[in-house]
Amino acid sequence: MATSSIYVNLPVAELERSKRFFTGLGYRVEPSMTDTNAACIAISDSIFVMLLVHPFFANFTSKRIADTSATAAAILCLSTDERAEVDELVDRALAGGGSRSADPMDQGWLYCRSFQDPDGHLWEVIWTDPAGPSRC
Repeated sequence: MATSSIYVNLPVAELERSKRFFTGLGYRVEPSMTDTNAACIAISDSIFVMLLVHPFFANFTSKRIADTSATAAAILCLSTDERAEVDELVDRALAGGGSRSADPMDQGWLYCRSFQDPDGHLWEVIWTDPAGPSRC
């Protein structure tokens, strides 16, 4: 069975703030899937982030919403085609209200930087050399 898209659902405290943050990264809001409770952010043609205000998110689970200021629920990782795009995206995230998450990792063939969005969700942005580690 093939999967064609992924929708990552994230609880957010302030929907408008989160929409501004993600559009500031260069992503777009999908209006047909956005209202006062949720916003669909198109990362690519097949990757979407659903930003759900806490009360609405709570309708979909019997578990407590994670306190991302103290716990990590997941690390979301995006890849880029060019190494410089890692820095560009993370720098925009930091300038737009995100915070630094971890030290950059540079192994030559793999370059990674990370940030936390305004709600404390952890994101990594990576570039890998198509030739792989043998090229270094």
